Amino acid sequence: MSDNDTDEPVHCSRRECRAPATWVLVWNNPKVHTPERRKTWLACDEHREYLAEFLGIRGFLLESVPLTEFDG
Repeated sequence: MSDNDTDEPVHCSRRECRAPATWVLVWNNPKVHTPERRKTWLACDEHREYLAEFLGIRGFLLESVPLTEFDG
């Protein structure tokens, strides 16, 4: 997730999607990142499942959290 200290809406990470993000997908690539490293993708409701499946197939997905509940 990018550093966004303004009130600008955050957008879905799916290519060419400009919908407001409602989910945070927390992931880690164990071949590249240390175990404590957490990367994030943002997802709208429409693309949450697609992005989660993409990360899950690779064994990267750690959790999917509603954006309003994300404490990262």
